[in-house]
This record gives sequence, structure tokens and C-alpha cells, in this order.
Amino acid sequence: MHTLQINSIDKNEVYKEILPQIESLIQDESDLIANLANIAAVLKTTFDWFWVGFYLADTQTKQLVLGPFQGPLACTRIPYGRGVCGQAWEKGETIVVEDVNQHPDHIACSSQSQSEIVIPVWNQKQQLLAILDIDSTELACFDDTDAYYLGKLAEIITRYLG
Repeated sequence: MHTLQINSIDKNEVYKEILPQIESLIQDESDLIANLANIAAVLKTTFDWFWVGFYLADTQTKQLVLGPFQGPLACTRIPYGRGVCGQAWEKGETIVVEDVNQHPDHIACSSQSQSEIVIPVWNQKQQLLAILDIDSTELACFDDTDAYYLGKLAEIITRYLG
């Protein structure tokens, strides 16, 4: 399966089109799981990435627990600070990985994943709500454009669901 080949200019336009659609989709629905499921579906359908999903923060156990996703089987729990998702939680920032095989402590849920972007989603008290995790079968699939717009998506999620 190949990711959609979208150049940077087109990618900007695609994000500018889908973010308001996602906002409209979630603004009148209060259920977190239902909204995250639809967001994962919109992203997977739009970009045809290998895996798109959310890990929900369990602050009691300091673990990320698999939430709504689109794609093949995934890791169920990720400890704080472990793997790219756990590192994004620990650092409190988006992480773009051009080659997961070169990233220290990458947790390989699938050998087909070659690059990854991970975005923390905060609640309105600035505590981690979830991690948006996206994988591609292509190296260096994600860039600053993805980081910017997916960060804007995280802000939309916080505004309505945080």
C-alpha cells in the first residue's frame, strides 16, 4: 500500500480543507471515543497512511492505551517515555521520525512502518489526553507541514473534547 503522493502545496490545501470539516464533525458530539474514531477515519481515508490512531493517556499507570485507530493490529500499551509515542508524552512535543529503523527505542508494532509522526493532544488543564500516532510505509513521509497542521488538529480536539 502506498501513501498518497501529495506535494507540499497540495498538502497545505488538503489540510486547510479537512480541518474545518473535522471541526464541524466533532463540535456537536461530546463522546471522545466516537470523535477520535471519526478523526482517524478521515485522516486514513484522506491521506491513505499505513496506520492512523490515538493512544489514550492513563496517568494513573503512566501508560498510553490503544484507542480508536485505522490500520493493522497495533501495540496495546506503551509506557511513559518508551517508543516514539511515550517520548512525545515525556517531551511534551511533536516528534517526526524519517526512518523508524534509525530511531532509538522505536517500538515496532509492524515491520512495514518506515516513518512516523506523533502529536500530543492536551486537555484544557494541559494534561495529556491522547497521542495521535501516524505511520507510513515510506521513509521520510512526514514533514513540517504535517507537524503544523496536525498540531492544529490537536488544538481543535482540545477545544472541543479536552
